[in-house]
Amino acid sequence: MTSLSPRPTQPSGAPRPLSARSSWHLAANAPVVVWLLATFGVSLVHREVAVSAWLLVHLTLLGAVTNAILVWSAHFADALLRRRTDGRARRGQAVRLVVLNVGVLTTVVGMVTSRWPVTLAGAAVVGLAVAWHGAALARSTRGALTGPLAVCVRFYVAAAWLLPFGAAAGVLLARGAGPGWHARLVLAHTGLNVLGFVGLTVLGTLVTLWPTMLRTTMDPRAVRAVTPTLAWTLGGLGIGVVGALTGVRLLAAAGVVAYVVGVFCALVPMAGAARRRPPASFATLSAASAVVWWLGTLVTVVVLLVVTPSWTALEARLGALTVPLVGGFAAQVLLGALTYLVPVVLGGGPAGVRTTAARLERGALTRIVVANGALLVFVLPGSSALRALSSIAALGAGVSFLVLLALALWDHRRARLGRMATVEAPEPPVPGTPQGPQVEAVRGPARATQLAAGVAVLALVVAGAAALDPSGLRLAAMPGGDVAGGAAGAAVTPTGRTTTVEVEARDMRFTPSRIEVPAGDRLVLVVRNTDPTTVHDLALDTGAFTGRLAVGASATLDVGVVGRAIEGWCTIVGHRQSGMTLDIVPTGLAASGDAAPGATDAPSDGTDHGDMGHGEMGHGSATGPSAADDIDLHQAPPAGFEARDASLPPLDDRTVREVTLTVSELTADVAPGVSQKLWTFGGSAPGPTLHGRVGDTFVVTLVNDGTIGHSIDFHAGMLAPDQPMRTIAPGETLTYRFTATMSGIWMYHCSTMPMSAHIANGMFGAVVIEPPDLPEVDASYVLVQSEFYLGAQGGEVDVDKIATQLPDLVAFNGYAHQYAYDPIEARTGDRLRFWVLAAGPNVGTSFHVVGGQFDTVFHEGAYRLRPGNAAHGGSQALGLSVAQGGFVELVMPEAGTYPFVSHVMSDAEKGATGKIHVTD
Repeated sequence: MTSLSPRPTQPSGAPRPLSARSSWHLAANAPVVVWLLATFGVSLVHREVAVSAWLLVHLTLLGAVTNAILVWSAHFADALLRRRTDGRARRGQAVRLVVLNVGVLTTVVGMVTSRWPVTLAGAAVVGLAVAWHGAALARSTRGALTGPLAVCVRFYVAAAWLLPFGAAAGVLLARGAGPGWHARLVLAHTGLNVLGFVGLTVLGTLVTLWPTMLRTTMDPRAVRAVTPTLAWTLGGLGIGVVGALTGVRLLAAAGVVAYVVGVFCALVPMAGAARRRPPASFATLSAASAVVWWLGTLVTVVVLLVVTPSWTALEARLGALTVPLVGGFAAQVLLGALTYLVPVVLGGGPAGVRTTAARLERGALTRIVVANGALLVFVLPGSSALRALSSIAALGAGVSFLVLLALALWDHRRARLGRMATVEAPEPPVPGTPQGPQVEAVRGPARATQLAAGVAVLALVVAGAAALDPSGLRLAAMPGGDVAGGAAGAAVTPTGRTTTVEVEARDMRFTPSRIEVPAGDRLVLVVRNTDPTTVHDLALDTGAFTGRLAVGASATLDVGVVGRAIEGWCTIVGHRQSGMTLDIVPTGLAASGDAAPGATDAPSDGTDHGDMGHGEMGHGSATGPSAADDIDLHQAPPAGFEARDASLPPLDDRTVREVTLTVSELTADVAPGVSQKLWTFGGSAPGPTLHGRVGDTFVVTLVNDGTIGHSIDFHAGMLAPDQPMRTIAPGETLTYRFTATMSGIWMYHCSTMPMSAHIANGMFGAVVIEPPDLPEVDASYVLVQSEFYLGAQGGEVDVDKIATQLPDLVAFNGYAHQYAYDPIEARTGDRLRFWVLAAGPNVGTSFHVVGGQFDTVFHEGAYRLRPGNAAHGGSQALGLSVAQGGFVELVMPEAGTYPFVSHVMSDAEKGATGKIHVTD
């Protein structure tokens, strides 16, 4: 095995030159640093240059990681085979690195310019370089002195020969594929390249390098684990790729499971080494964190393959795994390895190596906490602001490595020129031996300080996002544009060029949200909905429209020649008001840039250009005709009108109550002569009233048969909202299970953003949980008060009106004045109980029965008044804020008609009234 003992010293008065081996490794690793710089640089400006996330992925994996693999797998193969590299072998490796980087650069150019033939050429060159590298490794095993771990070289060979196949799948993706095929090719491409090329290389290296990094002896089980690890991972990859390409998701899932088994075979001895000497340096903590992200991603892939109903639905969900796989796994294992290897490559004697290592280990625990905490915050559900700030924090943790690397190189150069070092650099470490830079672990107060600093950064990220959530900053609707002017405006000269930009629709944002294009260029937008749950679309004020984009779907929008500013927005109800807008700005105009020279506004003809003939486009706009213009509450409903039955559903003896709530869209009257397209639970707005006792368990199956994403939130249960209250896409189902532990009348509603629009358009209902020993009464009724903010006749809610909190109608149980037209019947002496819920979304209620007095009041879980309290007083109204509820009881002493109202009288005049018809 190669010796790591120091070599003869240079004369003390001369600067120490680097060894040939060290000089080679520094030069060979230069492209790694260059591609990392490119990745971080593009990340900082990506909002302005409109690159896709896939470009960042390929800069990291194809650029930095692939270069590092070719350099270090060759070194470790030589060490494991006890083989010295001669000048000819190094020249061959240098040529392969040049060919590789030419291929990577060509591939990146093809992606940025959307030129498929260029991408094909670049991928072919990359595949050639890596396959050549694999062949060179395979040849090096012939006649070499093999040790017990030489079998690890097979990992490198297999990994290198998998990449060309992964590159082929990537080329097919670049060429374009249907929604179902796109997801299958993404899975095959990722499996072959990330799990195959990168994953096998990492496994083959960590088996031996991990104990070296920990400076401990190798677990004897590591040698025995190598062969089954390779068999399981290669076999699993084969099965998984076949399953993906044939469209059999369970077969693909079985392949990933087999791969995970192989990973665990390798991790068992690694865990043993970690128990003997726990990770404490940045290098070891970063590598350990990478493995955790790797396993978490693999398990998630298995779950998604099993539970996702279709390949189309799976496509966007797989996209959500890009960050943990690239940032959590690949980037961290690369930075951890470089942190360990760079000090040894630079050399400078034991003191110099320790100094360089200490520089690269600065703030180790802080950087680890910030990087992994920010990544975790990013992948969990959250606002756009939270995702943006967490990505900046994670990026900062990564950039800090490059800063420390530059300082380490500067320190090393000063040391050599200052004749401080007298011992020549050792060879890079041999895996499997407890050698390498000795770095003192961060302990005691310093460890606590670094940990506190990392947590403080994450706290600032969360606090900043809460203060700067963009969804709360852009609620004003944007006016429609000059439809007559088209995209070109007037007098713009076409350049003959085409600019193509990818636009991502996700988290109530278009990314990029501002596109600058040279005036006169033809603009083509490739719009992809990467939101995991929600339908989106894109409409432009020119009349161009993508149509509805399901989860994972994409569309190409030809904007035409651009000569004026163009506005775009998502037409889904509330999305525009939540900030989902797009600005296209021409550059290079002689005027201000808002219009071409000589351009004039289109004449005003009173037309609402926000609709543009696309049916549902223009939803959420306060302009144009509204059904509110047709409100006449003195008009009687059609003959045969029947009010919704307000009776509380009867209660049986079950303790487990199973309910299916199907989301559907229907057009229904909400007042005489006024109709709206409502989103409903169970075909009605409000949804069905659920009834139970304290201790009952509710198992609710939500089925989304609508056209956009929806969710459900039950106030009647206590549980973490992350999974049961998540938004599900059209066609999906969700099971929500909760136990009622407290009595009252509880609201349930859709919690998909913008929540106000979903509630106002009908997605709410009541759950009545009886308090123990509730006395029997003659009749119980449920009245749910809500508001309507009317859009066009037969249209959906006007989101702009919601923001004013000035409803057009206020109703009990979904129809204005319905119980005035069809009164509730009772008899004198009957004890009546009214369960009342204020569903909002903006207005509470003060429930009052004209001519009656309440002798029982139950408000938000507590009795405020009980029968027999007449000497001390009664109650005239049940006051409820939004999302509050309770019940009141009263007895009608004589026959007659007793109106009930919200005593917020303007709301009563808008429809919140009814009647109780009492007979003897």
